[in-house]
Amino acid sequence: MSHERSAFGLRIMKNSHSDMRKLRKQTGEATIHGNKFWKSTYLIMDYLREFPPKKRARILEVGCGWGLAGIFCAKEFKAKLTSLDADDTVFPYLVYHATLNDVKVKTWKCRYENIRKADLEKFDLVIGADICFWDEMTKPLYNLVKRAQKVGGVRVVMTDPGREPFRKMAERCMEDFDADYENWSVPHPNNASGLVLDVPAS
Repeated sequence: MSHERSAFGLRIMKNSHSDMRKLRKQTGEATIHGNKFWKSTYLIMDYLREFPPKKRARILEVGCGWGLAGIFCAKEFKAKLTSLDADDTVFPYLVYHATLNDVKVKTWKCRYENIRKADLEKFDLVIGADICFWDEMTKPLYNLVKRAQKVGGVRVVMTDPGREPFRKMAERCMEDFDADYENWSVPHPNNASGLVLDVPAS
């Protein structure tokens, strides 16, 4: 059995790979579900290939986990990448995959609700895959989008397999910010389906 997968031009190690097992021994398990590659990441990669950011865009990936969505953007679009997570135990996995795929990344330990308008002014695009899985995440993520709208010039793209908290947040964004919100699927061999929220820059 292969312990590695290839998708969208990236090399992605599975949890069973010896390097991943080694990292777990060195750093411990991630505590906020950043413990593996989540399939909603395929959705954001596929969607951004269809509706790409500008070349060399400044991109912030929130709730990055292993950070493959941002790494894809850095590789595909030459983006300047910052990867944010509330749990810094994910960063060794992120840095490993960034190095494996020959891209540079800046890490930032922070919670969604602590990202200020002044912080958002440094970015052109905010992305997030599979980051709205609890009801208590709906409000802070909506507020993050709202701050991005107030800044102006910041697009937000998020994907999710279809959980109710994400649906609530996305529907509110669609009503308040004229966002696009739709079903999206990625065919074999990646086999992912779910929802995409695309909030255009104001």
